[in-house]
Amino acid sequence: MQVFQKKDTNDLLNRTSPLKRTLHTWDLTFLGIGAIIGTGIFVLTGKGALTTGPSLAVSFLIAAICCGFAGLCYAEFASMAPVAGSAYTYSYISFGEIIAFIIGWDLILEYALGAATVSAGWSGYFVNLMNNFGIHIPKVLTAAAGTTPGVTTYFNLPAFLIILLITYILAKGINTTKRVNDTMVIIKLAVIILFIVCTIWFVKPQNWKPFTPYGLYSFHNGTAAGVIPAASIVFFSFIGFDSVSSSAEETINPSKTLPRGIMLSLGISTVLYIAMTLIMTGVVKYTVFAKFLDAPILAVLKATGQTWLSIIVSIGAILGMTTVILVQLYGQSRITYSMSRDGLFPKFFGEVDLQRQTPYKGTWFFGIITAVTAGFINLNILSELVNIGTLTAFILVSAGVLWMRHKHPEIHRGFRAPGVPFTPIIAIAFCLLLVAGLNWETWLRFVIWFAIGLVIYFNYSYKHSKLRN
Repeated sequence: MQVFQKKDTNDLLNRTSPLKRTLHTWDLTFLGIGAIIGTGIFVLTGKGALTTGPSLAVSFLIAAICCGFAGLCYAEFASMAPVAGSAYTYSYISFGEIIAFIIGWDLILEYALGAATVSAGWSGYFVNLMNNFGIHIPKVLTAAAGTTPGVTTYFNLPAFLIILLITYILAKGINTTKRVNDTMVIIKLAVIILFIVCTIWFVKPQNWKPFTPYGLYSFHNGTAAGVIPAASIVFFSFIGFDSVSSSAEETINPSKTLPRGIMLSLGISTVLYIAMTLIMTGVVKYTVFAKFLDAPILAVLKATGQTWLSIIVSIGAILGMTTVILVQLYGQSRITYSMSRDGLFPKFFGEVDLQRQTPYKGTWFFGIITAVTAGFINLNILSELVNIGTLTAFILVSAGVLWMRHKHPEIHRGFRAPGVPFTPIIAIAFCLLLVAGLNWETWLRFVIWFAIGLVIYFNYSYKHSKLRN
């Protein structure tokens, strides 16, 4: 069938790119850390702790293992086909056009909705920080309508503005993006290390008992609780490392530097996540976080009497979530650039500004759409869609490694995932386990998004595909 027509890796490797190659291993590592460390530490730890208790560290470890096995599969593909597009391109090589389009459509969901969701958390920290300096933003402009029960809000102005600012930075070019991201990641890591050093002395081991109050999986007050549901929640924290592979056409020696950047960023982030969650649930009883859902770290600072740290941590949180938004919007622009170049999206999204060497128009288009989404829509009911979209991408990339090893062992790979076929099979199993922790409403919304994508594919993409025409 024509819809399953595949790309040839030799054609991809022989293609010249208008994008500028400037990224090295540590740039990619910082890009990955910028995407991973943000919402997970500064926002989701509260909700995660209430879901599973002190065993939240185990939930983070499970989510990290899932991403680690998937990361090895991404690294192999990145070395085999070092071009922009991430899972979209890898699926095109392995399974054909329609599967590639579906996964590209999923990645739009992951990156755009993910950036909008993180910007809402960013807005909360920013408003609190401004309040500390005596600057009060009108309540009606601090969140989308219906976000907070009992509070009248209409529009999330800070979230809207930060996305527009980041879009401007991305449109300026990859060198500007790299410098801004590297600077913010260094400051963010310094704040996290300062927090660890200042609070580790206040840990009380009795707060870790019982370590797993809700077991692996159970129901508490009518909702799923335990280690696995919490892992499904905090999985959102690791989303974004896959966007590193979207930078292949802007990376120097990508077949070697991409795998290193992916695995280094995952490893460093996992260590910091586990250290932070153990300290936070050790300093205060996990039930305390119910009063600090928007800013769980402040519960720890209040308990230790180190309120002087709150402003520093708030700045770290703001920078942390800024880099997450930046990397997700960066990945978004490169996915749509790749899909446009293949004819599956309109030409508009693939046009590269020769001066800035970026897909300038597409970057601004999705930046504005994401900003409006963050400003007007209550994202609480949509955030888990990001998880299911990403898990689907991970499953397809892992399955793609199995397929390509079996069908095309002759293709050169600068990096080979160890333990194949077990590595991709374990990655798929972990992803399915986390999918099982999501509620049925998420599945329904995902099916609707999937159906919309198929309508677009058969009415536009199928007719304009450059591979077929």
